[in-house]
Amino acid sequence: MNIEDIYKLFQEHPVVTTDTRDCPPDSIFIALKGASFNGNQFAKLALEKGCAYAIVDEEEFADPAEPRIILVNDGLETLQQLARHHRRTLGTPIVGVTGTNGKTTTKELIAAVLGEKYNVLYTQGNLNNHIGVPKTLLTLRPEHDIAVVEMGANHPGEIRTLVNIAEPDCGLITNIGKAHLLGFGSLEGVLHTKGELYDFLRTKEDSVVFIDDGNKLLSSIADGLRLVRYGTTGTPGLCAGGEVVTCDPMLRFRWRHADGPWRKVDTHLIGSYNILNMLAAACVGLHFGVTEEQIDHALSNYKPSNNRSQLTITPHNSLIVDTYNANPTSMEAALTNFRDMVAENKMVILGAMREIGESEEEEHRKVVEFLKDNGIQKAWLVGDEFKKVAPPYPVFHDVEEVKAAIEKDRPEGCCILIKGSNSNRLFELPPLL
Repeated sequence: MNIEDIYKLFQEHPVVTTDTRDCPPDSIFIALKGASFNGNQFAKLALEKGCAYAIVDEEEFADPAEPRIILVNDGLETLQQLARHHRRTLGTPIVGVTGTNGKTTTKELIAAVLGEKYNVLYTQGNLNNHIGVPKTLLTLRPEHDIAVVEMGANHPGEIRTLVNIAEPDCGLITNIGKAHLLGFGSLEGVLHTKGELYDFLRTKEDSVVFIDDGNKLLSSIADGLRLVRYGTTGTPGLCAGGEVVTCDPMLRFRWRHADGPWRKVDTHLIGSYNILNMLAAACVGLHFGVTEEQIDHALSNYKPSNNRSQLTITPHNSLIVDTYNANPTSMEAALTNFRDMVAENKMVILGAMREIGESEEEEHRKVVEFLKDNGIQKAWLVGDEFKKVAPPYPVFHDVEEVKAAIEKDRPEGCCILIKGSNSNRLFELPPLL
């Protein structure tokens, strides 16, 4: 069965699932395979649970007596091709967002701003890979005016794969930093892969790139593109230019369109680094005709709920929770912001940074040196990666050891930054602190 015929089935049953734990009535199950699972084995179970059709890519699971099981060459390719066909059929304008740090927050801010004027579809959670992007696209409906699609990568070529599925009309790379170096090999590898978004947009007529005016790395690969600029450089005429007013602890900033009057926004985000995410969203909104007043409303009312730049007040401490991801670039930004905050009795609980390859020991040593140089005396470090650099602070093997320490002697009256890679599971600590 070709993709056009499968799409006709999708139009009749416009919900796709790849997990038999979630089989909405009359949906289509597409079997995927991984290192430790084979979705083909569950095709009949999907039908029993209410799916209208099941798509498999291994002949032994295609029962000739069951016409609702459809055999294809490759389940993953079918999912991706179906999503692209659906995207092309609807023709919905799509904003593609990628970058090393801040892409999820920026995606949500853009969606909030555009949502002031449009019916917006945007990536939920972190469904930003070769499976998540097509799943997002398959939830597009005719009533959506615009979509914001987040794209992540940890190996070369992955953004190319995603843009060829989503075919964005415009795009934004938040920044280029030291992350997933184990997969990319170098900062140049990160730049090349994220730049695959730009490469695609060069091939698309009337495409637009929203770019941080102060990011020289991004400017170096942006030749030949139609650029709409935002940033904190003070360059006259920026689509959205701004500067931090205060950040104690919530970010307050002012911004303006081109050389118009300044506007102040009080946000619910911690971290001066978030100003670029805010300005990016304002820039995209202005391009699509959202008014300055609507932008102010969206940015001032956005509240994080995803363990990113999130303030949590407990009966015992004030917590700055940033536990979804950590790499050398985001760790430096978080620590610098924390150093500059006005707060009593500061403490950090930092998890090890993962997937950074040969620079692992050097980057963890830099974190320890930063703590020592900036007078942060109370620090708990989590992960054996920190043990290798012999810090003058307690090092815990894992989050369970931290929990035991909190139970024995919980910090009281502290302002605590909790930052680490998701695999450290530091997100389990706030309820205990």
